[in-house]
Amino acid sequence: MLRSEVDSNISCEKAEAGDTLDPVLDIHGNELQASERYYALPLLWAMGGGLTLSRNINGSLCPLNVVQSPYEIDNGFPLTFTPILDKENVIRVSTALDIEFSNIPTYCRQPLVWTVEGSFVTTNGEGGSFIRNFQIQKSKETLIGTTYKFVYCVARMVCQDIGRSSVNGVRALTLLVDPYEMVFVKVADEGSQIKKVTNA
Repeated sequence: MLRSEVDSNISCEKAEAGDTLDPVLDIHGNELQASERYYALPLLWAMGGGLTLSRNINGSLCPLNVVQSPYEIDNGFPLTFTPILDKENVIRVSTALDIEFSNIPTYCRQPLVWTVEGSFVTTNGEGGSFIRNFQIQKSKETLIGTTYKFVYCVARMVCQDIGRSSVNGVRALTLLVDPYEMVFVKVADEGSQIKKVTNA
């Protein structure tokens, strides 16, 4: 199992004036684009599936919690990433993002934009906030490629890693735990190519 070697709480990385942050890359080395949809999958095949939705941890139906599927054959639901500050199409590390499940019908008639409720990642977010937002940051460099993690940032405070906690029988995405390390697979590229990478 891949694990982060850094503390759960980390400082949000800031670019120096004039610097260009690295683009986030998918498993084929292509830059993530705001106009595309992606699965967020574990690097290793035996570590479960992609990200999906579950009824709220507090027992209510809505808003839905973001969870990891326990099944390796389940890629989960596709995600879209939208930069908040800079509207360029390339998704870059350590920049404020809105994250949203794309075109998924649910019984909750609420936005599928991510937000944080307590320590849990849920949906029904408003998006577009300069104060509270998500980022993608590099986690590790491996022989196979780079793994990434999601973090949640509030104003100028430290950003918090987003990982998984076992709650009520599901793998809920939560703050303040070891990060969920992942790779990104473009929806159009799904299939046998995912197996080749994640089986390594």
